[in-house]
Amino acid sequence: MTWLLHPVDWWISPFTDNPFLRDALWAALLTVVCTSVIGTWVVLRGLSFLGDALAHGVLPGIAIAFVLGHNTTVGALIAALAMVGGVQLIRNASPLPDDASIGVLFVGFLALAVVVMSAQQGRGAGDLTRFLFGSINAVDAGDLRTLLTVAVITVGGVIVLHRALLVSTFDATQAKLIGFRPQLTHFVLLVLLALSIVASFETVGSLLVFAFLIAPPATASLLVKRVPSIMVTAVAIGALSAVIGLLISYHHATATGATMALVTVIAFIAVLLGKRLVEIVRA
Repeated sequence: MTWLLHPVDWWISPFTDNPFLRDALWAALLTVVCTSVIGTWVVLRGLSFLGDALAHGVLPGIAIAFVLGHNTTVGALIAALAMVGGVQLIRNASPLPDDASIGVLFVGFLALAVVVMSAQQGRGAGDLTRFLFGSINAVDAGDLRTLLTVAVITVGGVIVLHRALLVSTFDATQAKLIGFRPQLTHFVLLVLLALSIVASFETVGSLLVFAFLIAPPATASLLVKRVPSIMVTAVAIGALSAVIGLLISYHHATATGATMALVTVIAFIAVLLGKRLVEIVRA
């Protein structure tokens, strides 16, 4: 009950006394902006599995860049764009359902990453774990600049594409009649999604970024209906979850990225149960 009996010591002092935790907080908040804004469209368009595949799709690029001694962020970006291109190509050429086609790429990219890292004479497991779960407590000024840049690009892109995304999400035929290009809009959305994932993998890891991408927007969609309101609410929920997760991790020495992700899922379950309880009471 320290968080309640001694609120300053539990909620504020960790950030004022530890510069690394302040940097982690900024990184987490910028990650939330990157993922929750674009994640709103992922949830509304039913692209959750694709988001998961992209979150794993960066791993081969990270692994290969790490082995060759190059920048892992550049490797992740190349792999993410390759995944986006592959998804679009298979989607247009394959008679298979989207989820089956995406699943093939998903397995192939993840397997390639594990093979590359496992070949590194015992180093692979530890390094792969770091890439999967992130190292938010070790972010530096460069990581924060990258996150800030991608956050600005993501928010700006979503604002510019808002009408096209809105119409094509709910009626692709109407979007074509109006003059929009749904396939191009979808591709640009995937590129923005890839950028968000690449920018976030150093913070919460490519595996756990999926929780930030889906859980806050899904929670927000239970509370509000208008798309801009969902985005704002998702960012607020994600930010609160990140702060609580960081503090729990600090006070109880748990894995930081996993703790933050777990809090987002708990928030979703709490809102879902609360909404259901309200419906039962009103009935």
